[in-house]
Amino acid sequence: MGTVQAPAKDELVHRASELVGLLRERAVWMDDNRRLHDEVIEALTEAGILKMRVPVRYGGYESDMETVVSVLAELGRGDGSTSWTAAVWAISTWMVGLFPDEVQDEVFATPDVRISGILSPGAVAVPTDGGYLVNGRWSFNTGAQQSTWNTNAAITPTEDGGYAPVMTLIPIADLQIVDDWYTSGLRGSGSITTIAEDVFVPTARVLQMGPVLQGQHKSKLNANAPMFTTPFMPTACATVSAPALGLAMAAKDAFLERLPGRKITYTSYDNQAEAPITHLELGEAITAIDEASFHAHRAAHLVDTKAHTRQPWTLEERARVRLDLGAACHRAKHATDILANASGGTSTYHHIPIQRIQRDIHTLNLHAILHPTTNLELYGRITCGLPPNTPYI
Repeated sequence: MGTVQAPAKDELVHRASELVGLLRERAVWMDDNRRLHDEVIEALTEAGILKMRVPVRYGGYESDMETVVSVLAELGRGDGSTSWTAAVWAISTWMVGLFPDEVQDEVFATPDVRISGILSPGAVAVPTDGGYLVNGRWSFNTGAQQSTWNTNAAITPTEDGGYAPVMTLIPIADLQIVDDWYTSGLRGSGSITTIAEDVFVPTARVLQMGPVLQGQHKSKLNANAPMFTTPFMPTACATVSAPALGLAMAAKDAFLERLPGRKITYTSYDNQAEAPITHLELGEAITAIDEASFHAHRAAHLVDTKAHTRQPWTLEERARVRLDLGAACHRAKHATDILANASGGTSTYHHIPIQRIQRDIHTLNLHAILHPTTNLELYGRITCGLPPNTPYI
């Protein structure tokens, strides 16, 4: 593998747009089967979307965050689970770029490798000769069954009797799979549980979480690449704002597609499009979608600006990215709820997209890192001069 000419943002967004039809066609299947369709994964791969956060020396694009958000949002127009899974793969791929270069050589030796990841420390990593023995479990492990590697958070004992968080890199083949992803939303993401039982992880494949959260890493070859100068949380939060925006865009598309010829039952409106309430609802929904777009792209712009200027991140800036993430999710949910509520009783049928879109955006808003009120509180605390109540900032 070697460096390639990375496609421009507009080209990658165009490629994602061309996949929207396929994603919508396979959405019901993915919802029913609780994983991405093989044809969808193949299409994502051929479009180069999985290369966006791969280092250039392995044939990747090292795309900036504006490109990543725009591409993932476009995928969300087609299917929320696909956009969410692609977002997790993008973050986890970026995470591998923080590991020593020899570890990256091992991982990226597989062309178009897919890497899933979990931030919550669900395991214990006990030091042993040459590495660590890891035991534990990780729930909500998006796309794990369709990945080769897993970046998993754990805790490791410290000399003072406490514990410190670490990030491990484990082959999926070393983990047990628990097929427990029976949920109401984002069903196609296949976010199952994985279990480690006495899994040996070499020292080179374990990173201390503190430096990771600060954007510090052990890769010498990636040290000066703008993509790898950003702390973990702003990188991750900006990335996962995109599926929410995409779902809101999908809700608008789905509503307008069914609007022609629909009436409002038990009223005199034989054409829903002529009812003033429809005009008001569409106006409010589109405003909320625009607001979601503003917050998602403001976060992306800040990440890219800081990456290129190499200026240190302030606490307020870190918190603002989480604020933007929560705001994007909240506005996207508000827009989707308006349009789903205006879609009538027939919209509850399984094959009608708006009900799946609403289930997906509701599930997205429940994620602990994406939860709007949690992120609002965090930003408010810092604005009031209080310290953050979480290290994940």
